[in-house]
Amino acid sequence: MTTSPAGSVESQLRASVAQFAGPARAVATGIIGVFGVVATPGGALPLAFALLALTFGAGVADVLAGPRTSFALSVLRAGAVCAAQPWITSVPGEASLWAVNVLTITAITWQWEHPPRFTGPALVALLATGAVAGLGAWLPVALRVVVETVLARLAYVLLSRSAARTDAARTEQAAVEQAEALSRDRRRREREYLALLHDTASATFLAVASGATTTPAAVAGYAAHDLAILTGGEDPVDLEAGLRMVSAGRALPVEAEWQPVPQIPAAAALALVRAAEEALRNAERHSGAKSVRLRLAPSPAPGGVEVTVADAGIGFAPAEVPSSRRGVRGSVVERMRAAGGTAEVTSRPGAGTTVTLRWSREVPPDAALPPGAAPATTAPRGTRA
Repeated sequence: MTTSPAGSVESQLRASVAQFAGPARAVATGIIGVFGVVATPGGALPLAFALLALTFGAGVADVLAGPRTSFALSVLRAGAVCAAQPWITSVPGEASLWAVNVLTITAITWQWEHPPRFTGPALVALLATGAVAGLGAWLPVALRVVVETVLARLAYVLLSRSAARTDAARTEQAAVEQAEALSRDRRRREREYLALLHDTASATFLAVASGATTTPAAVAGYAAHDLAILTGGEDPVDLEAGLRMVSAGRALPVEAEWQPVPQIPAAAALALVRAAEEALRNAERHSGAKSVRLRLAPSPAPGGVEVTVADAGIGFAPAEVPSSRRGVRGSVVERMRAAGGTAEVTSRPGAGTTVTLRWSREVPPDAALPPGAAPATTAPRGTRA
């Protein structure tokens, strides 16, 4: 059988149908066997009960055993019933309904479990056995079984292809959504860059135009400083100014606390500002809180800073968030790690969420989390993160 990616609609369909086929065959052949014993002539009852015992045994294998064992016993069950037709048929000279129905059920359910290269030869052998034992009345039966088998296989193939088309449509939709997300992120970064440009180079231009700065050396110094910020350089900058910029005018009111902190390299400051903005945006979208707290303070490590974004919203369970989700993981955690800092998310349902960003020249990217803090986590789109 053609394999499909785990978790796809097609693979789920194949697994569900294959799981249903064995129990369905066991129940159907068991019921047919009971009625077959009732219709068997009295002189052949010992043989009929032996066939019924084989039927129940094969039925147990259909439910509990692996596909190969189940297949082998289903061949044995159908072959034995077909070969016993001269003795178990209720109408001498005609095909046994017991044999006909068992063979039909077996051939149809096989199509849900096994490829034709296995079921085809087995079905030919069973039809030959029935033809030898069922005399001339077997030809119409064989034709009917073949037609029903082909239709069952065709229906299964059509369902599988429909599921495969659904998978393809879902994959295409996911690609479109990813492209849209990348486009939105690119536009957001462009807005951030323009805002940063406004607060750096524009300020320098204004100072020059107003006459506040006229000496070439001073202008060159300002320009070098601005370039370092815009390119994420190592020149020290004021982190508070960037955080004030991204926290102003937000949809969710921001309660800010500013403590004196040392200047840090522009690259680290830019990562902290962008990570804090993403945390603020996430609180606006998902927390349900009335406000969010933003705190800037020195970190315990010398020369380090700590930015905290906290809300008293609905919270979430970090352990239940699928690792495939990127949200905060890509926009906050990995961004801070790339800048040489750390980010951690602490939350639980009903207790709000706290995002803590730290940077220090002495703090390794994978520093251990404090007691009680959840690992850096991302939440699915549309949930808290």
